[in-house]
Amino acid sequence: MHDAIVVGSGPNGLAAAIALAGAGRSVLVLEGSETIGGGLRTEALTLPGFRHDTCSAIHPLGVASPFFRSVPLAAHGVHWIHPPAPLAHPLDDGTAVLLERSLDETAAGLGPDGLAWRRLLGPLVPAAPELIDGTLAPLGVPRQPVPMARFGLRALRSASGLARSRFDGERARALFAGCAAHSLLPLESAATAAFGLVLALLGHAVGWPLPRGGSQRVADALASYLVSLGGELETGRPVASLAELPPARVTMLDVTPRQLLALAGDRLGGRYRRALERYRYGPGVVKVDYALSGPVPWRSAECARAATVHLGGRLDEIAAAEAEVASGGHPLRPFVLAAQQSLFDPSRAPDGSHTLWAYTHVPNGSAVDVTDRIEAQLERFAPGFREQVLERSVLSPAALEARNPNYVGGDINGGSAELRQLFARPVARLVPYRTPLEGVYLCSSSTPPGGGVHGMCGYHAARAALRGS
Repeated sequence: MHDAIVVGSGPNGLAAAIALAGAGRSVLVLEGSETIGGGLRTEALTLPGFRHDTCSAIHPLGVASPFFRSVPLAAHGVHWIHPPAPLAHPLDDGTAVLLERSLDETAAGLGPDGLAWRRLLGPLVPAAPELIDGTLAPLGVPRQPVPMARFGLRALRSASGLARSRFDGERARALFAGCAAHSLLPLESAATAAFGLVLALLGHAVGWPLPRGGSQRVADALASYLVSLGGELETGRPVASLAELPPARVTMLDVTPRQLLALAGDRLGGRYRRALERYRYGPGVVKVDYALSGPVPWRSAECARAATVHLGGRLDEIAAAEAEVASGGHPLRPFVLAAQQSLFDPSRAPDGSHTLWAYTHVPNGSAVDVTDRIEAQLERFAPGFREQVLERSVLSPAALEARNPNYVGGDINGGSAELRQLFARPVARLVPYRTPLEGVYLCSSSTPPGGGVHGMCGYHAARAALRGS
């Protein structure tokens, strides 16, 4: 009998297992796939020699997360690569606005809005460690109330409202809008400014790095560390029911509410079950991975300084695209997130060749092929892009869910991050990780603090289980 069984080996499942093993508990992790990692996987999706991250690719939260900082990742094979600039955002005039590590260098590229950028982010950068720890914690009294209050006054606004009130020019508005669009919400929604602020702050405070060799290296390092603590992992062990699990004092589930309902069956009822059934999933994504004959031919050469590139033009255009997705549509000019890892990590492609990772938002469960629209946006800012394409892999929302059941309808964040679900996820409870079932805890991104590769959902769930045992 193990002290704890963990179902799922995504970053949160592994974080929960490590926290429990580090506290002296015997832990067994069960993974349905033959490969550990969940969203931390790297595969040969196109041609031989090309290595593609199947979901997560760039990891600002990976280097900022209190949990990840506590794990000796370097000793277990993770080497972070920091591009010269965290982010590039090309515009139709042939230029690009860059989020630089330096607050002053970023401000210098924003023209008349440089001072406004300093006023918005400047007070937050010195307090970045406290703010990051606070935003990655469950709802409660913050340890540093003054910096969190200053952040909260800005963060609870809509991204579009904050950008329009703070900035006069399109460069700063576009830069902020691209960061906020990671929320997968309409930019007019309350608290979407939080996403823009956090991602911009991370760029200045810790950068937006990528792991050498691919995101799989992070999962492998977490697993290696877990084993060094005495933990065990078994792959190829899908679980269809809680009744199938070996006996354990604690069961940690790195699954979303839909899978929890299926695993528990009629053991779970009443108000909690009804709340899970009402849980809202967010938009899905369509992901395209490219094998390229050369680097992306950006019109603005400055885009080659960043691993991450946001394609969407001005604030108004990004806001319109995200609003259309939220209403069930498929914008002709979607907001596209792209990552060009091979520019900085030659291990990703054969000599002289390159990879490109790209995705866009679509309605949950969409079956519409938007590949041409993604590539039209790439051509818009990198004329001649299609001539570089050797092979492409397209993953629809259904394909993503088939590869990872937590991506319900293609939702990679474990549920919508709208305000009422930002903290009260999956339901409003004093300890959101604890289920009504004795010893059963939820530890996925469907719990606070939500989506992203930071492991804090699993860590907090494990701490709750340790307090309750």
